Amino acid sequence: MKAMLKWRRSWPVLAAAALAGTAAGIWHARAGTAVVRFEKPITIVVTFPPGGGTDLLARRLGAAMQQRLGQSVVVENRPGASGNIGASAVAEAAPDGATLLMANSSFAINPGVYQQLDFDPRQDFKAVFNAGTIASVLVVPEHSSIHSLADALAQASEERPLAFASCGNGTPQHMAGEMLGQAAHVRLQHIPFKGCGPAITAVAADQVPLGVVTASSAVALMGSGRVRAIAVTAPERVAQLPDVPTVAEQGVKAFAVEQWHGVLAPAATPEPIVKKLHAVLVQIQADPQMQESLQKQGYTLVQQSPAQFGAQILADMDRYAVVTRSLGLKVD
Repeated sequence: MKAMLKWRRSWPVLAAAALAGTAAGIWHARAGTAVVRFEKPITIVVTFPPGGGTDLLARRLGAAMQQRLGQSVVVENRPGASGNIGASAVAEAAPDGATLLMANSSFAINPGVYQQLDFDPRQDFKAVFNAGTIASVLVVPEHSSIHSLADALAQASEERPLAFASCGNGTPQHMAGEMLGQAAHVRLQHIPFKGCGPAITAVAADQVPLGVVTASSAVALMGSGRVRAIAVTAPERVAQLPDVPTVAEQGVKAFAVEQWHGVLAPAATPEPIVKKLHAVLVQIQADPQMQESLQKQGYTLVQQSPAQFGAQILADMDRYAVVTRSLGLKVD
């Protein structure tokens, strides 16, 4: 009888949740528990073009989600404005688990860079899953005369700043390049691209002398012999590039910039759906083959609850706002 009374008292909450969770994520009250199942295709919106690290990660996770959930998972690329176009679309999507955002640390940087956003990054999203962190890598064309960070910095001057390609305005790679110039007391000229894929392709074609891209993008193209890595921005060397020294090792003391890659949902997405998605993604992350694949691409795996991930995002927004103000980075 006590169990029945408890179930009846919880029924209004569960009923309201069931009404809110129509379309993709549907759950039902069964003895006071929430059972979630997905009944229509899930779209993962990637805020950068195909070929970059965020895109590759989303496709790996999406394929594994499709297998585990028995439901179609589609990756949709919506590049532009350093991820803001795709983020705006997800912020406006139905909060039913059918539309998710695959974001990286640029999501936390953008509020301090962009004067106007079509969404509130602090209020319009709910953290679901942090897949891991990844370093950025400084790359040059294969036949460049630049063979070290010192070589690169020596080419930068007040009269002729050294151009560097990044994955877009407000991205962690943009920040890393600007912060490097500030820390090393040299002038670097930012050339933004719509994603790490286009940025490293421009470097490989010798259109830009230096690139700051994700480790995953660098590793993918270094295998073709078209670019070389001269430094990594992580506090320690990355396992996939053991012979590439860190920026700090090469004289810019205490320099370290890494980024996270994670999944977000619209803010009103009910907790049962968030918990279900998080549980599935944790299972995927724990798979040995997935771990090996991600680590080969330069990721350091992270284990966080949705609440912990959400707290990190908010903390990063505060931290990066200080940096963007100090650099005077603003985009209309």
